[in-house]
Amino acid sequence: MKPAVVLLAAGSGSRFGHETNKVWLPLSGKTIICRTISNAHQAFPNARLLLVINPDDETLAREILQRELPNLNIEITYGGDTRHGSEFQALTYLAADIDAGNIDVILIHDGARPLATPSLYKKIAEVAFEKGGAIPTTTINPVEIDINHETKIVRVQTPQGFRAKELLHAYKEAEKDGFTGTDTGACIEKYYPTMKAYAVEAEVANLKITYAEELQLAAQLLAQSK
Repeated sequence: MKPAVVLLAAGSGSRFGHETNKVWLPLSGKTIICRTISNAHQAFPNARLLLVINPDDETLAREILQRELPNLNIEITYGGDTRHGSEFQALTYLAADIDAGNIDVILIHDGARPLATPSLYKKIAEVAFEKGGAIPTTTINPVEIDINHETKIVRVQTPQGFRAKELLHAYKEAEKDGFTGTDTGACIEKYYPTMKAYAVEAEVANLKITYAEELQLAAQLLAQSK
């Protein structure tokens, strides 16, 4: 398996209520994004790590990465106007190595989810490599449909992992059609309906930091894990 990890960090701090993109804010002595990168690197010490940023953040990004993770080779590319656009930019950046077979599994992860453990990254990659795709999910509650069937409502997390060539092809087709997916799985579902994304048990602590109170909760969870 030859994985690459794409870390999305091209958003703004608007919902967080901060002028700076939240991923550059401190979390228990280290920035949010560097905690995210560190866990990805622990999972795959030799994998490509690609950070997708807003071009306005490049100087800040390079300063923080040099200070906090000076020994890691972290590649940087610019994101798009949407999450889907940022994913397309990342896949375009990696396209030559995907086509050459140097990357066969891609994991795409929200930079603002710093508590995803290395074991979750590994599990997602393994299932994606074997089955085609993997998404971490948590069950919210079962809803009964009839006496013999029920459906489950699930909450989806990241990292989401898929075979690289199929993922790149799906995003190229989406670009031609002007399709914008809500997440990675949505694009695969539209353009590769035969390639199923398998549910992997998610981690309760793998929260996405969107608001200030979630940053406080993440700090509490880190303190409890020590």
